[in-house]
Amino acid sequence: MVYNLDRLENGENILCQINGKNKEMLMDVTVEKLEKNQRREYLKSDKEIAVLLLTGQVKINWLENSKSIERKSVFDDDPWCLHVPKNVGVTVEASEDSEILIQSTENLGFFEPKLYSPSECKSEIFGEGTWNGTARRVVRTIFDYKNAPYSNMVIGEVITYPGKWSSYPPHYHPQPEVYFYKFDKPRGFGLCLNGDKAYKILDNSFATIIGGDVHPQTSAPGYAMYYCWMIRHLENNPWRDRIDVDEHKWLWNKNAKIWPEE
Repeated sequence: MVYNLDRLENGENILCQINGKNKEMLMDVTVEKLEKNQRREYLKSDKEIAVLLLTGQVKINWLENSKSIERKSVFDDDPWCLHVPKNVGVTVEASEDSEILIQSTENLGFFEPKLYSPSECKSEIFGEGTWNGTARRVVRTIFDYKNAPYSNMVIGEVITYPGKWSSYPPHYHPQPEVYFYKFDKPRGFGLCLNGDKAYKILDNSFATIIGGDVHPQTSAPGYAMYYCWMIRHLENNPWRDRIDVDEHKWLWNKNAKIWPEE
């Protein structure tokens, strides 16, 4: 399902709640719009928390640590993201108007807090040199099972080039996933398949993807599309990789013939 937010309200914009809205996602996800000098605190007794800076400049504090971080654009700048376990408080102070995304889920284990810097983000080009370049995109993985096996969550970002596809070839996984979208121009738009249904995506839209649903995406020509992707591991079944739909696996054949070149 896709939800189109007309605009982000100042303060908290709730996408999902474990015990409320879109509870089948098994996560709390909010996007917060902070005004200059506004201060927010986050502390949960039974949940881990990831705080992702979307845009702006903030000072972020946790335990005895403090760091001023800045991000002018989700399209041009790699992410800053703080990840903390339960019972570790986080304070965010906005030095200018800013937007942050908060992802959290139940996790009774303890791990050392980690501030992921842009230089530590795994950023890769997917789809280059295949399918006539129609699915070339930037994939940024902040943390997943490989580098944070203690977490019950995954978080990353994708930049879809104008007119291109992402989350491609069509794939699925049993774990639920949430996408939060931005476009480089407010009037930008795209489309996503969510199961057997197609939805229009706008700036500040978000998608809730039930485990097992296939979910490829595309952006309209002229508009670059960003989305933050967030996955909730299942008990004894963490997300490790995507499962491609059988009928489209032929696309991975290096000798695959694609019109008009075939």
